[in-house]
Amino acid sequence: MALPLAPIAGVALRYGAVALAAYVVSRQVGRGRTDQRAEDAMDELPEGVTAHRPHDRDQLNGSARFRRIVRLGLHGPGVEIDASALGRIRFRRV
Repeated sequence: MALPLAPIAGVALRYGAVALAAYVVSRQVGRGRTDQRAEDAMDELPEGVTAHRPHDRDQLNGSARFRRIVRLGLHGPGVEIDASALGRIRFRRV
């Protein structure tokens, strides 16, 4: 009995297209750097979402932090998830 290649070829083309798109995107992304001042600022963020507007500047600052520990079982291995974000929106008259 012959092997039907049409369904296999369709799946292979889809995976190939996704791999090609990922390759092209990875070539376009520039190399970043780690700024220790930003790392320290994110470590000091309180958990939750905050926003404030300084009175001496025309800007709005916001921050968010989500920190959880996920375990497999009661005493099983775990993973700590620590996601933080800083943002600033500045308004200036020109």
